[in-house]
Amino acid sequence: MEEIPAKFIDVIAQAFTFAVIARMLMSWVRVDPYHPLVRLLHDFTEPILGPIRNMMPRVGMFDFSPIIAILLVDIVSTLLKSVFGRLSF
Repeated sequence: MEEIPAKFIDVIAQAFTFAVIARMLMSWVRVDPYHPLVRLLHDFTEPILGPIRNMMPRVGMFDFSPIIAILLVDIVSTLLKSVFGRLSF
């Protein structure tokens, strides 16, 4: 029974990671910012990327907030799976 919350956490973490990677790849090419898929990726990732970007200093043209966000999501998902693994349902 513990694997259901762990799987759900994994799916959410992987979806966010793929969305961040897709957003990074789209930043390298010219895309229509009003396209529904672009808006969806922005709306899904910006609540995490925005605060990280605001806290980090700019390093030239490079934006390291996606890397930090992916690492933080991985750490949080691991902690959540650990907590749910210890609980008995």
